[in-house]
Amino acid sequence: MLKIALAQIEIIPGRPDINTRTMLNQIYQARQQQSQMIIFPEMSIPGYFLGDTWEQLTFLKDCETYGQQIIAASSDICIIFGNIAVDWTRVNDDGRIRKYNACFIAYQGILLGNDNFPYPFRIKTLQPNYREFDDSRHFYSLRKLAIELELNVSQLLQPVTIDIDNKKLNLGCLLCEDGWSDDYAVKPITALQQNGPVDLFVNISSSPYTIGKNNKRNRIFSAQAKSVNAPLVYVNNIGIQNNGKTIYTFDGCSTVYNHKGDIIEYCPSFSSALTCIDLHLTADNVTCSSSAIPNDDRSIRTIYQSIAYGTKSFLNSIGLKKVVIGSSGGIDSAVSAALYTKILGPENVLLVNMPSIFNSKTTQDLSAKLAQNLGCLYTIIPIQKVVDDTIQQLSNSPIVDLKGGEKQSLVISPFVVENIQARDRSSRVLAGVAAAFGAGFTCNANKSEMTVGYSTLYGDLGGFFAALSDLWKYQIYELARFLNNEVYKKEVIPQEIINLVPSAELSFDQSVDEGKGDPIIYPYHDYLFRAFMEHWNRRTPEDILLWYEQGELEKKIGCQSGLVATLFPTSQEFINDLEKWWKLYTGMAVAKRIQAPPVLAVSRRAYGFDHREAQNGVYFTMNYQQIKERLLHK
Repeated sequence: MLKIALAQIEIIPGRPDINTRTMLNQIYQARQQQSQMIIFPEMSIPGYFLGDTWEQLTFLKDCETYGQQIIAASSDICIIFGNIAVDWTRVNDDGRIRKYNACFIAYQGILLGNDNFPYPFRIKTLQPNYREFDDSRHFYSLRKLAIELELNVSQLLQPVTIDIDNKKLNLGCLLCEDGWSDDYAVKPITALQQNGPVDLFVNISSSPYTIGKNNKRNRIFSAQAKSVNAPLVYVNNIGIQNNGKTIYTFDGCSTVYNHKGDIIEYCPSFSSALTCIDLHLTADNVTCSSSAIPNDDRSIRTIYQSIAYGTKSFLNSIGLKKVVIGSSGGIDSAVSAALYTKILGPENVLLVNMPSIFNSKTTQDLSAKLAQNLGCLYTIIPIQKVVDDTIQQLSNSPIVDLKGGEKQSLVISPFVVENIQARDRSSRVLAGVAAAFGAGFTCNANKSEMTVGYSTLYGDLGGFFAALSDLWKYQIYELARFLNNEVYKKEVIPQEIINLVPSAELSFDQSVDEGKGDPIIYPYHDYLFRAFMEHWNRRTPEDILLWYEQGELEKKIGCQSGLVATLFPTSQEFINDLEKWWKLYTGMAVAKRIQAPPVLAVSRRAYGFDHREAQNGVYFTMNYQQIKERLLHK
């Protein structure tokens, strides 16, 4: 039996000093509980998403020095931790200093593992270079090292032997992606067991929260433990990290699997924890109690938990204690208001209603009712006079051709009037109010709007942070109901807002009292846009049109059966709609997203660094044109 402490800590990216203090405190507590081994997450000293901070040599030297402090603390306890490992005598492919994402095993003040490996640490074998990850830009993998040494990578996947209480223990050390090897030619866990046998597998990770990821991980890691007939300990960190345009939450969910693949211990999500377990390496461990079994991480409860945790952590990281929210009386701003009020307290949240002649009394009253229900601060700042002045100023400012002396006037179309309103609200009113209030103003855009650019640049796309921009519209409604029923346990978001047709109210054609609203038909377009953007193999109009022709579209994208035929009676109408949104998604919306605020990620793909895009313009494939021709000439 081995007493192990799982150190699920919050890692502050780029602060090895703070992280090391946290780790030393956890080591002290584990020692007090007579633990024989303590396991920390991947990159527990430096953090993981650091951008090109990895190219600062002085930072690397600091990480090494702090690592020595952890090694020195291992006099009577085995410490497994993640850190950057630097080989100052070699370089990466780009000519920069050789860096490894490494797992260190320290005991009795020394590092273990160099008896059967080139270094006294273990190196990450499989480096992710998809979604938010960019590992090969900075780190040298075990696969590359094997090529350099003219060895098969499996030869380098060696266990680490440790003698604890006069008992030899063979450890199989994995780093995060090494456990997700299904699509890789190299299977680290299998190679380690073949080079062992291994008594205990340890996977140290820095794995961001994504809807449904923990469910999948439990299936995969459970099967792995069972296949090699050995226990597996997974330790992940909590906190937030970012790569500039996208903010990621780390949920922890550290888990212990016995040799049969059963979950026998589980750390709560989004919480610091030092969890100790007496692990029987060969005998059966009892399964954990039902209260400790992981929840379904696809639920709206977990989504809320991630968003609330990520938003609160981001506010703390930038030192922001107050927010200003443009309150329209619509669902997005209402959910935003309820979220920030719960995090910051009502006295630190200021709702601003900014009516023009197009805003109904209905939404103005609902905006006030929302503020009253939440108990937060509220003000009304009408914008019509300034909008009129702007229109008049633009109309009366002649454009002169200085060569020929000709003059012309700007034509202010209804569409331009809509944009003037949106920009006046954000760039002028909200920015000014936020400065005066000592706050930041929020971006309330949802993912559907961001996908097709249904938001005004420097207008409603402005703000310091986009907490809801990785949620489709239907998820915004789910979150509204959850906030009422589970978080506040009363109706803070008025039911009338939930029932109201979504509308920007920027013209009389968008009158909510007449049932007129946004051009996006969310019950269908949410799912269409998700196919464009979130599917692992991202779908294009060719896929959509083919599924439409085959009568499988609703099944493939997940929307309600029969909806497409109701919305689009003819193929021409369907094609017009499809092309309209594809042109926006791959056209102007790209430019808007590039300038959007940082997005808080919860889905399998969020806008920002997670969805890397270039301004290439619109393209329809050859096969799409053929299917289109076929449909229109039936």
